[in-house]
Amino acid sequence: MLGLVQNETMKLLRRRRFLVVVLILAILIPIFTYAQYRSVLTAQERMGTTDWRPLLTQQIVDMQNRLASSRLPDEWRDFIKVRIQQQQYYLDHDINPMAPGGPTFARGFMDQAVSMFLPMIIVVLAVDLVSAEFSEGTIKLLLTRPVRRWKVLTSKYLTLLLFTSLTVLTTLLLAYVMSGVVFGYSGWTLPILTGFEVTGGELETSGAFMIPQWQFLLLQYGLGWFVCVVVGTVTFMVSVLVRSAAAGMGIMMAALISGTILTQMASSWESSKYLFVVNLQLTDYLNGTLPPIKGMTLPFSLAVLTIWAIAALIVAYTVFIRRDVTS
Repeated sequence: MLGLVQNETMKLLRRRRFLVVVLILAILIPIFTYAQYRSVLTAQERMGTTDWRPLLTQQIVDMQNRLASSRLPDEWRDFIKVRIQQQQYYLDHDINPMAPGGPTFARGFMDQAVSMFLPMIIVVLAVDLVSAEFSEGTIKLLLTRPVRRWKVLTSKYLTLLLFTSLTVLTTLLLAYVMSGVVFGYSGWTLPILTGFEVTGGELETSGAFMIPQWQFLLLQYGLGWFVCVVVGTVTFMVSVLVRSAAAGMGIMMAALISGTILTQMASSWESSKYLFVVNLQLTDYLNGTLPPIKGMTLPFSLAVLTIWAIAALIVAYTVFIRRDVTS
């Protein structure tokens, strides 16, 4: 099995997919860093101070003003109410939720990247793990070797898990190192509040507690890794089912984009909470953000994603083992 994994690793490296992923991260993270830097400067210039308390107070006032609009949809109204309660909690307890620093940027980057950007990166890695064998004409040679088919597919899946883990780790390292040039490298021990719960559209703070930022990052990037594994597993299944990497890419991109749209519109369609694309924003549960559909919780989303991943593996193995490649 180790030899098979090594062989699949060399194949993936020869296609330079992981190099493309690293280059994408290396180009976009500095852009996001600069955007964050400009945002901070603009807020400070508008308020005329670098003190975070007036800035946070102004954010609360701005959100309260938005609530006064009669055109605001009910789901957005609930979201803003929860956000106001959370920001007020930070203010009352004298905790700066976005103290500048490389670790803080890495935390904010994962919050924004977990539901779309990172899954798309994983799709790039996984979409042609099997379908490439068809496009390159090596599928017959691969499946006629004296090795059980399930072992061949398992080696590909283990390779996917390896590079998924490397991608998440690389994201954390690049986000920290590159943003640290602008914001500094301190902040690992900054106290971060978590344990918020949203009940009936209201923020429940009785279970909130503080942990050092490095522990929060472990939780956050662990959830991000799980999301990437699930998306990678579904993409892996698609790679088995279709013989074109372009078709597989189109299917997964459509799924991820539709998932982003659904999270904005799904409050009136309760059954959509069972779709894996609606459950990708796992880090929101750590922050106490209102879920897309009332009643969704972290255990629920983890369970839904796990079921989707298991089902995808069952389909992938069943099709791959029974596939006829003689024609």
